[in-house]
Amino acid sequence: MQTLELLNAGTAASDACLPPGDAGLLPKEAAERQAALFRALSDPVRVRLLAHIAAAEHSSVCACHLPELVGVSQPTLSHHLRKLTDAGLIDREMQGRWAHYTIRAGALVELKGFLAGIPDTPRPEDPVIAGTGC
Repeated sequence: MQTLELLNAGTAASDACLPPGDAGLLPKEAAERQAALFRALSDPVRVRLLAHIAAAEHSSVCACHLPELVGVSQPTLSHHLRKLTDAGLIDREMQGRWAHYTIRAGALVELKGFLAGIPDTPRPEDPVIAGTGC
């Protein structure tokens, strides 16, 4: 069996894999909030509903039109809208006997801000890329 060299020449064993600092680590509370938002968007029906509500030309979307638009039953629609409401992504207001939904101010800004802060490519100073890490 062939053995592979794990360390770069010139890299001491004690420097090969240093534990990372926590400078870039998201605080626990912030991570829990982001996870709740992503859980709310973990279903394609909810993603479609959020996009539809956010793009509404009128200020709100009536729940009466959504079952046939999304292709789900009324109880299933209510479940999905509740998940989005509980996550703080949309607001619900009763108008007569129908619920109307609007995008919650700042909800998408929070998601966009979180995603914008994540680099889409590894950083050159990353030890693994530089050849000095694990």
